[in-house]
Order: sequence, then structure tokens, then C-alpha cells
Amino acid sequence: MTTTRPEVDTDKLMQFVFRAVDEVGATLNAALVVMGDELGYYRAMASGEPISPAELADRSATAEPYVREWLNAQAAGGYVTYDPSTGRYALPIEHAVALTVEDSPAFLPGMFQIALGTVRDAGRVLDAARSGSGVGWHEHNTDVHLGCERFFRPNYEANLIEGWLPALDGVTAKLHKGARVADVGCGHGASTILMARAFPNSTFTGSDYHPESVRIARERAEAAGVGDRVTFEVASAQDFSGTDHDLVTMFDCLHDMGDPVGAARHVKSAIASDGTWMIVEPMAGDHVEDNLNPVGRTYYGFSTLLCTPASLSQDVGLALGTQAGPARIRDVAVAGGFTRFAAVAQTPFNQVLEVRP
Repeated sequence: MTTTRPEVDTDKLMQFVFRAVDEVGATLNAALVVMGDELGYYRAMASGEPISPAELADRSATAEPYVREWLNAQAAGGYVTYDPSTGRYALPIEHAVALTVEDSPAFLPGMFQIALGTVRDAGRVLDAARSGSGVGWHEHNTDVHLGCERFFRPNYEANLIEGWLPALDGVTAKLHKGARVADVGCGHGASTILMARAFPNSTFTGSDYHPESVRIARERAEAAGVGDRVTFEVASAQDFSGTDHDLVTMFDCLHDMGDPVGAARHVKSAIASDGTWMIVEPMAGDHVEDNLNPVGRTYYGFSTLLCTPASLSQDVGLALGTQAGPARIRDVAVAGGFTRFAAVAQTPFNQVLEVRP
């Protein structure tokens, strides 16, 4: 039996080819944004004043040929503007906010840094996909770890204290009075330290299985002046310490766990009878078609190259995926012994889920 090959629409073919060319440019641009961040190019242009390659090279103490080509690539991508009559380039003020203001929820270099680090380790993921194994968080390069914290921290700073915690039933009152809090999968401690600053009467224990992240978290807590009420420990989500916690938090980490149900059971055993488990997860719907958008595309990419391999590197290896959606997270909570579950807040990048015994 022979099959007839469908006739190729040349116009559609070329549209796809040029879309792919744009994708290659976007891939290279991840490195260029990290370059601009690391070398101070964006900060040197943050005033919005037009600048020449020679002036930018001088301000950043870098070589002019690199600056010239970097500026041209940024102009072609619409990150900076170019005036052919003067040969000068400018960074629009709105772009400057997204590229230089680290406490802005629109801050972008952290996302590019974690993306670049993730792509750098893609070779390991190819091998793991062939064998069915995984790649642990601890096995990735430091751009993954640092970029992750820089990407999520501004969102936490903008929303955690003023929006997410007040959305939980009765939690802020407990925190002001004095509560016991476990921040599980704390990474570099950004979320733990934010809560400790806002609620000095409460005590906080951050835990993470990655020793280097815990070391950094301890240093940052001391620098922030909250060392008297914050401790950090190296522990997994299945064995973090303490009981009768008034609040257990997990920020953007449940989907990375090999055994999230085991983690839920441990939370159940460690939480007070009237306690709250706050789960912050990447924004996602329950169906694939809900997530076919720019945010979903980015998160599916991270899921393939970072989060799913992390889960598969651990015992059980449930591999929820970054776009698990609230229904699957609810299934995990119910399997862990919880009975009350509600979505209470969201941003373009995160959803906040309240779970109670």
C-alpha cells in the first residue's frame, strides 16, 4: 500500500522557517541578556540617555567590539532602540525596570539566567531521557540555582506578605501573635527571610535537601538580621524537623519532588490540628489546552529540562511536572490525608493553594 504525501504549502513552510530563525535568535538572546546583566550594560543604560558603543564600553570597562555586536543584537530584538542618524542606542525606561530593578516583580534577568543554566545542562537530560533516569537539582550548574532565586524572589517580595498570606484563613493573625513555621524546599531562603522580617514574633525553620543552598540561606538570614528567629536545616520534604507547626509552606517546589505524596503525609504529621499548609506552584490549568500560552510554554520547557528530571532522580519519581495544575496538586494533598483544599490567590506566574487537615 502506498501513501500520498500531502502537498507542501510553500508559504506555510517558509513562515515556519522564519519563525524557527526567530527562535534561534531568542535562544542566543538568553545568553546576551545574562551577558548584559553580568557586565553591567543594562545598568549603564538605565537612565535612558542615548549612548555610543565606545561610551558603553568605557562605562562597563569592557571591549568595544563585544559591546558593538551586543548592542546590535539587542536592537534587532527590540530590547534597545537604535538611531541611525547618530549611531547611538537607548534603553527604554520600561525595559530598564524589567532588566535592572531587582525588587520589581517584572525583573527578568533571573529567568534568563536559570534558562541559560538549564540549557547548558541539556546534555545530561538527553542521556536521562534515554535511560529513564533523572538529573538532581544538586547536579546542575550554579546559574540554575542563582537564577531560580533571582526569578522567584521579586514575585515573593511583591505578593507574599501583602497578598498571599492574608488570603489564608486566620494565618496572619497567628503570625503576628507568634507562630511556628516550616518553610520546606526553602532554597536560598528568600521566602523564609521575607516572612521572618514581617513577623518578628514567629519562629521559622527553612529546610532543603541541597547543602549549598542551606549554607547560602544561613548567610543571608544573618545578613538580614533575622538569625534570632530563623534556622535552616539540610532535610528532605519527607523528614524535615518539628511538630505542631501553625504554618507549613512550599514555594515552587512540590512538583520537583520525587514523592510529593510522601511529603504531604509528613506535612500532615508535622502540622498542628488547626494549621495551614500553603502550596505556591507555577501558574497552570488542569488541562494541556489551558497552558498553551507563553507562560505555559516557558514552564513546560523548564519541566522537560529541569523539574521532571529532578523528580525522576529521587525515590518514587512521580514527575508531576511544572504544569501539574490544581487538580493534581489536590490529589496529592488528599492522598496525604488532607481534606480541605482551595485556590486562594494567583499571579501571572504563580497560584497559591490553601490546604488544611
